[in-house]
Amino acid sequence: MNNVVEFIRASYQEMSEKVTWPAYASLQRSSFLVLVASLIFALLIGVIDLGFENAMKWFYNAF
Repeated sequence: MNNVVEFIRASYQEMSEKVTWPAYASLQRSSFLVLVASLIFALLIGVIDLGFENAMKWFYNAF
């Protein structure tokens, strides 16, 4: 149990003293970039999925 308490104390100390947190404006820019990239990838995968779906429908209807 002593090891767990020591681990939590060391983790708290590291997070509060040694970690450099980004500025709020930088965090907003990064979050916006991740949101836009996620939307682009989702649209790209959706278009590819739609293409495969139509190709499979055409293939199965051909026979």
